[in-house]
Amino acid sequence: MHRKALAELVGTAGLVCVVVGSGIAAQRLSPQDVGLQLLENSIATAFGLVALILAFASISGAHFNPIVTAIEWLRGRLRGREALVYVGAQLVGGVLGTLLTHAMFERPILEVATHVRSGLGLWLGEVVATVGLLLVIHGTTLSNAKAAPFAVAAYIGAAYWFTSSTSFANPAVTIARSLSDSFAGIAPASVPGFVLAQCVGAVLAWLLLVALLPGWGRGESPAAGASDPRSTRC
Repeated sequence: MHRKALAELVGTAGLVCVVVGSGIAAQRLSPQDVGLQLLENSIATAFGLVALILAFASISGAHFNPIVTAIEWLRGRLRGREALVYVGAQLVGGVLGTLLTHAMFERPILEVATHVRSGLGLWLGEVVATVGLLLVIHGTTLSNAKAAPFAVAAYIGAAYWFTSSTSFANPAVTIARSLSDSFAGIAPASVPGFVLAQCVGAVLAWLLLVALLPGWGRGESPAAGASDPRSTRC
């Protein structure tokens, strides 16, 4: 269990480093072009995400996301204690990732984001982003587990652009980004709305997956010969 927790901590820290670090670099490289900043940020995130999933999937399943862990607990694939350890490691890893990124870019180690992200449109964007992420994770893993890391990374890279919220879809990353007053930051006051929207998205994704894949909600493999869904996740 300690190896799995360490993998989740390091993996989530790495993911936050990629998201926040590429955002800071994009601001410095393209200070007058927000669209180009988002492009740079999204490409780096997609590339980094596929690498991190491939690196840690065989150890912990590479969740890096409390919502993904909660779904596995509800399906009976994780015990309650294991899920709590995963979530704790993800939250700590996210915060450490932000602090490390600030140190690399010689910014103040402790910051509070000032970028307000609030409103029905943004919250709906987070619902859509989270539903899509969970559908891609579980649908692709069942059809072709080896392709799942690439599918998840491609989805997140695309969702930066087609969702109004730029697709956080992860409570641990959302909290970590509230500690960086940079391109990727989110004001602390905006965090509860985003996390609530992510939880709503998780519920909707659960209902869709249960409807689409009989037996999935009980932790069963819905298709004969399907690959183990625990092998690859974001």
